[in-house]
Amino acid sequence: MENSIKLSEVIGSGKDGGILKEDILNYLEKLTGATLPPSPKAEITPPPPKPKDRTIPIPISQPPVSTSKDRTEPVKGFHGAMVKTMSAALKTPHFGYCDEVDLTELVKLWEELKPTAFARGIKLSFMPFFLKAASLGLLQFPILNASVDENCQNITYKASHNIGIAMDTGQGLIVSNVKNVQICSIFEIDTELNRLQKLGSVGQLSTSDLLGGTFTLPNIGSIGGAAKPVILPPEVVTGALGTIKALPHLNEKGEGCKAQIMNMSWSADHRIIDGATVSRFSNSWKSYLEALAFMLLDLK
Repeated sequence: MENSIKLSEVIGSGKDGGILKEDILNYLEKLTGATLPPSPKAEITPPPPKPKDRTIPIPISQPPVSTSKDRTEPVKGFHGAMVKTMSAALKTPHFGYCDEVDLTELVKLWEELKPTAFARGIKLSFMPFFLKAASLGLLQFPILNASVDENCQNITYKASHNIGIAMDTGQGLIVSNVKNVQICSIFEIDTELNRLQKLGSVGQLSTSDLLGGTFTLPNIGSIGGAAKPVILPPEVVTGALGTIKALPHLNEKGEGCKAQIMNMSWSADHRIIDGATVSRFSNSWKSYLEALAFMLLDLK
């Protein structure tokens, strides 16, 4: 373009007649009669010399040294009591049963009752409903509120429903119990639960609060997940409440909806309680929680 050269007039010497820079220079030389300097060739830079192999010293790493020391303490207090209780529990043949409960209606009722409970100075939870439903079920299946002697020769049917609940305290999980649930209202049960929780958080539960349980229903779901419960002798049944989760569900019409579902598990002393009894009790407990009108009908 600088020399107004028509490429059609240049004879190319490249592959398939391609025109190279040298062809342009030769054409200009013939056209002007001038001798042009040859085009500079690209200089090839030689690769840098490879460095000679040299040995890289590897630093000697010193293993970390801990300044802390092991500590040995005697197993005592609540942990000592747990050792004795769980050792006795291992002698009991456990029968396990699991199910799930639809708590959608209970959650709605709980939301409606919270302001009233707060006005009465109570922080309402789901536990009073769980305990009351269990008590109503125990009235139908009294053998689940019984105890057996060490050799399993005698069964004692307990008149009071002293239902134990596990509380997470600074000393670990501690099981206290609400006395006479069978004659308590929902608000009375919740008031007692609040009292036990406050005392447990500061380590001031009395011996009376801890002893005399006839049936245990810990709420492991308040911490998270689910559990397989262990029977606390001389009791014959214990349960474990799982976490309440909002899950997709099919209603009675087969329509998809959101439901509040909780997994539930029971453990029973298989020496005196069969699986059918546990299943029927669990179904009764579920019915009170899933259709709260049934609970109102049976309350005394």
